[in-house]
Order: sequence, then structure tokens, then C-alpha cells
Amino acid sequence: MVLPNPIGRRAIVVGAGSFGTAIAVLLARGGLRTTLQTRTEEQAEQLRESRENARYLPGITLPQELRIESVESGLSRGEIIFLGLPSSAITETVAELEARGLRNRVPIVAMSKGLVPPDGQLPSRVLAQRFGPLRVAAIGGPAHAQEMVNDGAALVVASENENVANLIQQVFLRAGVVCEKTLDPVGVELGGVAKNAAALAAGATEAQGLNAAGAAAGHIFAEVWDYAARLGARPQSLLGLAGIGDLVATALAPHSRNRRAGELLAAGVPSEEIPARVGQAVEAMETVPLLARALSLAGVQAPVTSGLSQLISGELPLDEWTQLVRTTVPSTSRWRGQNRRAMTARMRDSLRFKGTGSLPPESD
Repeated sequence: MVLPNPIGRRAIVVGAGSFGTAIAVLLARGGLRTTLQTRTEEQAEQLRESRENARYLPGITLPQELRIESVESGLSRGEIIFLGLPSSAITETVAELEARGLRNRVPIVAMSKGLVPPDGQLPSRVLAQRFGPLRVAAIGGPAHAQEMVNDGAALVVASENENVANLIQQVFLRAGVVCEKTLDPVGVELGGVAKNAAALAAGATEAQGLNAAGAAAGHIFAEVWDYAARLGARPQSLLGLAGIGDLVATALAPHSRNRRAGELLAAGVPSEEIPARVGQAVEAMETVPLLARALSLAGVQAPVTSGLSQLISGELPLDEWTQLVRTTVPSTSRWRGQNRRAMTARMRDSLRFKGTGSLPPESD
């Protein structure tokens, strides 16, 4: 069922992968005039004719109200832009958004759960540097695409602009999807990064025992938590839906790409061959080296994340990786002053980005 449009907005979802397509379906069901943009006109024509994204979201009928076009059609009609792209494409996309007709004050929603090369920046921060933080939001939480369109999900929308967070939360709630709201995009995005890395680590260690797999995931989360606190994130963002909740969903998913990639890594499959084996891109394979670099640049002690990066690159043998996981004892000093660091970072950001910002007027 597609509801009437309650908020007079047009949404454009850029990227027709599994998650981008699922979000577009939900937005259309929630009453937004929604457009799904594909990479090429050929892909757009195929989806228009079949009304199904057979490659990425098979078995789901695309609503007739959902408009489908290629990215060449531009963004001039969009009043909310959802970026369903890999994090590695964010920098290139940011440079093109205005050229494609992005209008002033239009909110931009980052949906990837990865980091941006070369230094491991968060997608929302890359967008904020170009467009200001009050236009930017991020989405997290356990939201497997196929299940999300059939049975619902538990999303988290985060923005430093409460008006933007309210708007996007309202859209998903009307589509029947649980959606939590927070003003902590850094915590929400790092929760998604941590769960992907932890799922990969658990998969790479599972054959050595469940205790080792659990230790690997726990170490990754603890190291990312330390980093998140230094950036001013709120602990509940990683403890809640966007972090632990998302990790559990990924760990239990029968077709989890990240866990499967870890299993293949442990079986000796070269990292460059793993995406082809899995059948889709595995964001954690690119994210973990960037995460290890970001943690190092921030001065965070992260031996397990660093070791996982070396396992991916082939610099660390599997038995040494497993030994590292089993013998690493986190330093208690990592927690000292963490609340103070987080509070200082939040105060700095609140002074820098003070205000709620306004939204563009509704369309006719």
C-alpha cells in the first residue's frame, strides 16, 4: 500500500543496489514522490520494464509510483537526497552533486556503512565539509534489504539538525518501519563501521572456535568505541540499534557478505578474489584498512583492528591473527578520561555547528 504524501517532498535515491532499492521502495510506500536513480540509462530501462531489481532485490515488485531514471537526469527536482552508494564513491559524488543540480538547503542522507579513502573519514563528515553539517544526515541500524521491505527493520536516523532528523524519521514511520532519531551521526556511522569490521573478524576466526570469534568481534568494537569517544560520539549509539543491534543481525544472517568474506579469508582465498566469490562488493574488505589507518592517526591503540587489516593484505598469517586475538588484553587506561574526551568533542562541535537550520519550502 502506498500512502498519500503527507509532507510535500520529493526524494531522490542515488544508487540502485540492494539497500538503495529497498529504501526507495519504502519511501514510495510512505507517500513521498520518489525517484530511484541508476548508474546507466540501460539499467533504468530494465527496471522500468520489469518493475523488479532482479540482481539486487529479487522478488520485490517496485511500486508503480516509484519513478526510475539514470543519474544523468540530475537532482534539480530532489528535496531530500539519499546516497545509496559505496563509501569509496562519496568523494567523487560530492564533487558532482552541485553540477547535477542539487539545490541549496536540500538535506543529503548518507547510507553507506564504510569509510572514505584515503584517510578513513566518515561519509557524513565529508558531506558536511562541503555542504555544512546542518544539511547532512546518516542512516544506520539492522536493516537487511530483503527483510526490510517485507517485514520491516529498525533504522536509526542521525543528524545535527533536528529538523532534518524529524523529517526523515517521519517518512520511515509512515512506511511502517521503526526509526529511532538521534543527533549523533558520528556514533551511528561508526556503529555501522564497527559491525562490518567485527562481522568480518568473527568470520575469519570462527573456525578456530566461537570464543575466538566472539573475542575478535569484541576487540574490534572496543577499539572503535575508543575512537568514537574521541570524536565526540555518544556511547549509546554503539550500544544500541546502530551498533550492537546491527552486529547481531549481520552475524546471524545466513547470507551475510561480511561474515562470509571472513570465512573465505580464513580459507586462504586472496582478498582480491573474495568479492567475486561472494557475488557482491564487501564493504568491510575496503573499510578495515581505512579504519586501521584512522585509528592509528587518532592515536588509538588498536592491535586487533590493525592485525585484521594485515590479514586482509596477506601480511599476517591466519595462525598469527588467531593468536593475536586470543592473547590481546585491552589496556584499562583506554577508558580513562573517555567521557571527558567525548564531552569536550561534543562541546567543540556544538559551538562550531550551533543551530537547527531550516528546510527548503515544500514543493507544489
